[in-house]
Order: sequence, then structure tokens, then C-alpha cells
Amino acid sequence: MKKIYLFGFALVAYAGAFGQSMSENFDARTVGAYMGVISTEWTTWSGAEGGVEDVKVTDLEAASGSNSIYFSSTSPTGGPQDVLVPFGGVHTTGTFTFESNFYVEDNKGAYFNFQGTLIPGGLYTLNCQMVNDGRLLLDAGAGTLIETTYPSETWFLLTIQVNLNTNDWELLIDGVSQGVFSNPNNKVASVDLFPVNSAAGGNNQSGFYMDDVAYEHVAYTLPTRNGAVTEIKNTNGLAGMDFIPSVMVRNLGTSAITSFDLDITYDGTTYTKVVTGVNITSLNSYQVDFAEVFTLMPGENDIVATISNVNGTDSDDDGDDDIKTTVLNPIVPAFGKIVVGEEATGTWCGWCPRGAVYLEKMAVNYPDHFIGIAVHNGDPMTIEAYDTPIGAFIDGYPSMLVDRGPSDDPSGVESKFLDQVVLAPKAVLTVGSNYTDGATSMDVSVSAEFLEGITGDYRLALVVIEDGVTGTGSGFNQANYYAGGGSGAMGGYESLPNPVPAADMVYDHVARTILPSFGGMVGSFPATVDAGEVHAVGFTVAIDPTWNLDEVHLVGILVAPDQTIDNAGFASMDEAVTNGYVGLETNVMVNSATNLYPNPAAETTNIDLGNVENENVTVRLFDMDGRLVTERNYGVLNGKYILPMELSTIQTGFYTVHILKGTNLEIKKLVIE
Repeated sequence: MKKIYLFGFALVAYAGAFGQSMSENFDARTVGAYMGVISTEWTTWSGAEGGVEDVKVTDLEAASGSNSIYFSSTSPTGGPQDVLVPFGGVHTTGTFTFESNFYVEDNKGAYFNFQGTLIPGGLYTLNCQMVNDGRLLLDAGAGTLIETTYPSETWFLLTIQVNLNTNDWELLIDGVSQGVFSNPNNKVASVDLFPVNSAAGGNNQSGFYMDDVAYEHVAYTLPTRNGAVTEIKNTNGLAGMDFIPSVMVRNLGTSAITSFDLDITYDGTTYTKVVTGVNITSLNSYQVDFAEVFTLMPGENDIVATISNVNGTDSDDDGDDDIKTTVLNPIVPAFGKIVVGEEATGTWCGWCPRGAVYLEKMAVNYPDHFIGIAVHNGDPMTIEAYDTPIGAFIDGYPSMLVDRGPSDDPSGVESKFLDQVVLAPKAVLTVGSNYTDGATSMDVSVSAEFLEGITGDYRLALVVIEDGVTGTGSGFNQANYYAGGGSGAMGGYESLPNPVPAADMVYDHVARTILPSFGGMVGSFPATVDAGEVHAVGFTVAIDPTWNLDEVHLVGILVAPDQTIDNAGFASMDEAVTNGYVGLETNVMVNSATNLYPNPAAETTNIDLGNVENENVTVRLFDMDGRLVTERNYGVLNGKYILPMELSTIQTGFYTVHILKGTNLEIKKLVIE
């Protein structure tokens, strides 16, 4: 696990001597002996056997027979045990199976990973984290591949089966499949057994036994001509989002592939791409990018990629790998949910371009359900009222807090987002403002319409963020450890110098102020709030003359009693002005005489105002992201009125209708079918 490369050449030498399978139940081993000393098939990360990195045989627990091995740690960084079992080489074809019985102690966790290079640390092929709360997560370094559960305080058999030819990976617990996935790191060289439990909300306590540890690799003999489909990419997203897929094709034959046809089918539609003029040599891969756009459908639906006509022939020499089927089951966001990603960053931080790249990726991919905030430290964009308290939440720079959950690397933001966006929020937030051109301050309201009742110290806060921020002077130079490409690609920063001059830097999502504080407004709500109630909090924002208001967004945040973020709402300056400021003098009425019918509606709904007594009436329709869809001011009305609302041009979905009668605001839910 540690980034130590000592004894690397010795490890390579060992790997060449190992067979293609191994089985160890520890029953013939001496209790108290180190496995790295008594077995030539076991070693450690650094190659130093028989010391603190190694693992001892124990007879305190066993799944079979009398003996097993035991790992434990109380360090947030894990270890010092760090045991390696090489697999006899780097395997990229054939089939591979790893399995072991595990016993994870109560309120503790377990961890192991597969390495993809002979010298450990070169590639983490797969991580398996068993968290103390019973969750088991698999990831390949960028997002969760499988999340399931495991039994605590009892032995269970964990199996990972892999077809390296077709890039099909499967996790089984006690023989029951927990899911199948494609792995972007489709190779295995060793397993790294390392006690740690700090990721995914773990409590830093790791303690687990292993017994009956085994692996097997069955080699594959390459035929002459064989094109294989190994991965369908770029299919992540939320239900209803568009995606443009890419497909990985691999040459699993001995002859080069110079042409082929590729079909992709989803939701009853098939597109074909004819690929010519390529030269894919044996065991190499080629990415085919489609131009056609698909829309992610709710529920489980297959997407299928098929290769044919390889080098102009009707069929290749192995048809078993010509078709790749992936089940897409896109996430359906919870009603009105917006996730907040707070990135701890600084221009002095050479790895912090990573945070900027991932915030931008999220803004592009999930514009309606994610809002990113860059909280700067130690540079001219620092806001102490934000930077100081967020420092208590993070482990270092760059870090990402998603809805103020556990600190994580920015590269994990999408996985955390997908976990959060399905959680039903307590309230839907709408941000409004009374800004007028040239004003030096503005009032901003954050209105919370509660979908369920609450008790406890919930609070509202307001954050002002700005895109397109530039500056002069060394403080705006961005340190860049990705310069030169030695640390891999990172959104173009690999082609920029270190540091990137201020003249070439544009900073987005920059936090400009947070009001009244990181923890929110004390007394934002009554002690008890019922479902359906609407409460608004007002903030006065001093406008810095250096802000470009065309690039400013206003972000309302609902902070839960445990300091996590329950939900958010955001608006540009124009959108906030259109939404309107809900002043504290406004009486928000939930139970009123106003009715909507029909509801659900299709072409038209009617707003029955009841009796209006010389009051100015305005009707506004908002979507569930708090954005104004349509508005009409009816002027001063007196008497009984029924106002028709035309809906034929509005998309189906859930909406809220705000009826402002003088200073009385009435809010009604509307479903458009």
C-alpha cells in the first residue's frame, strides 16, 4: 500500500518463478510464524519479510481447520502490515479467480487491492474496502463499481472472477453474485493485503482474519484473427441525460487488425461504425468514438456492442468475445435534490489543478443537480470565514467535501455525488434577490419548502460564487505538478508549465462570501416544521466592485444538525432577480383558499384565487431545481377570480406554483403529465 519501491527487482525475480495458481489454508503452518519467511509465495510490499510488514499465522480463528492469518490497524493511514501475494506475472488475457474466507471483527473494517504491475504501486487495478458499518465497496480509482454488504463477525467466502479477454469482472459473496462490471484497469499481477479503514466513512479501526486464500489463472492461446469488444464507455449519468458512447476494441489475435465494423444498440436503436485504416497490433486496444446521441432510460436496459467483418471476413477465429453487453440502470435523482461539492484548494498547491478539473467535469455533466464551490486557501481568493472552518473537515489539499460528508480526493466526487443525489432532501430551496443595476448591496432570500417535517437545529446559509476570476501578481500563478505529463493527463494541465502564469489562469466556482457563517443562520426555522410549510431567510450581501455579476451565482444551503448539507438551491443573478426576493414581511401561506385544478394537468390548469381584495397578484411557475419557468403579473384584482394557466409548451414533471397576493405568498404543488 505504501509508495515504497525498495527490493522491486527482487520481486520481479520472484514473480517469474511462481506458478499460475496457489492455495493456502495455513493449517500446516506454525502458529506465530511469518508467512513471508515460511512461504516462497508470500512477501511484503517492500520485500522485507519477517518484520512489521509481514503477517503471522494464528489459531484464534479459522474458517477451516485450525489456523488463519490476522491483520489489524488503528492508524488512519493503515498498516504497518502490508502483505503481497504475486500472481506469477502480469495477466491481461485468460481467466482469473481470487477467493478467500474473511472474518471481519465487530465495528472494524478490512481492505485489499489488486496490483497491475510487477513492482507494486504502478497501478491499483481494483480496491476492495469493507467498512465497519457493513458496506463493501469495489472501485478502480475513479468511482464505485459495486457497493454491497458483507456479514460481520462471521466467516464468509469472497470471490472475484475475471474474464480478462472480455473484461468481465464479477464479485460473489458466499457464492451469490453481487454484480458484474468492466474494469478500466483490466490486468492483475498481485494482491495486496493491507489493514486500513479510513475510506468511505470508516472509523480507522481495521481487524480481520483470512483463511483458505487461493488464486488461479488459466492462460488463453491467441488465435490468428480475433477482434474482441472489452468495454462500453461514457455511459454514466442520470436518467434522462444524453450520452455519447465509446467502445474499446482489443486485438486478441496474433495478426494485426486493419478494419472492422462495430454496432451499438440501445433502447431499440442501432448505429454502425465502419472502421478502416487502423493498425491494431496483437494485444493492443483501440477506442471507437460514436457521434450519435442516446438518452439514458430509467430502469435496467442493455446496451450491446458487436464487432464484425474483422479484416473483411464474415467471422473471426473466436466468436465468444465479439459481443459485449452492459446493463445500464441510470440513477433517478431524488425529487428536488441538488448536491454541493466544496473543494479545498489554493494556487500554491501543485496538485490542486485536479480539483478544478473535476469540478468543471461535474458542472458540465450534472448542471441541474450539482453545484461546485472552490474554497481557496493561502492565496488572493481566500475567504477566511469559509477557509478556516472547512480546514477542520479536510485531510489535506486538494480535498473535496460532498454535502460535507467525509473528506475525499476530488477524483472521487462523481461517485460521492451519485450516492447523494438519490437521497430525498428535507426541503427544496429557491434563491431570490432584489438587486438593481449599480447597487452596492442586495437582499437575497433563501426559501425552503419542506417536503417532510423536521425538528432540530437546521439552518440556512448563503454562498456567493464567481466564475471567470482572473488576477495579476504571483498570488494568481497556479502551481502545477502535472506539468510535463509525468503525472499523467489532467484536463490539459499536463501541457502547461509549473507554475501556470496568472495571465493564463481563469478560476471558476470561486467562493466570494458565505453568510452568516459556515454553520448557517441560527434560528432559521421554528423548533418544529411540518411538511408543506415554507420558510424564508433573508441575507444582505455587500457587492464587491471587482465581482463580475454576469458570472456570479447565489447558492442557498440547508445545513443539517450534524453539519452535513441536506440540500441546496442556486441561481444566477438574473435568475435570482426573476425569482424575486421573499422578504421577511412576506406571509408564506400553505393552507389557503387557493386551489389548482385539474392537478395533475396536461394542457391547462386553473388557479382558483377565491376572493381577492384589491391586491396585486403575480403567478410564477418554478421547476424542482428552483428555476423560474414562467411568470405573469395580473395587476390589482378585486373579487373572485379563476385564472387559467397554459401548460402545453412545458415539459412533464413536478413544479411549484407561487401565487403572490399583495404580501401573502401561497405555494402549491403541480404535476404536469
